[in-house]
Amino acid sequence: MNIKPIRNDDDLRAAFKRLEPIFQAQEGTPEADEMEILVTLIEAYEHKHFPVGPADPVDAIKFRMEQQGLTPKDLEPYIGSSGRVSEVLSRKRRLSLQMVKRLHTGLHIPYESLLAAA
Repeated sequence: MNIKPIRNDDDLRAAFKRLEPIFQAQEGTPEADEMEILVTLIEAYEHKHFPVGPADPVDAIKFRMEQQGLTPKDLEPYIGSSGRVSEVLSRKRRLSLQMVKRLHTGLHIPYESLLAAA
């Protein structure tokens, strides 16, 4: 096992190239140990250089709708009238704090996504 730190994108590509053949290694083998170390290094590098922030509020709502097979009508208990739902989904109206609370409680959308700057 010859593992080096990942310092740049070339190192990252090399780590992925090495990871590919050992990704399904049997637990308890040296390859499995190497795979775990490479995954940790890759995650650390990506977290530092390619941070992913919270989702945009409307994108978070649309994602939950897709996950649960919801229609805009299903959002009315959380957002309000059909016109208000339409305005929110088309980004013409911002979410109120009350809407955020209801969407979080009812649809379990994380607060950090609902309160993120659009």
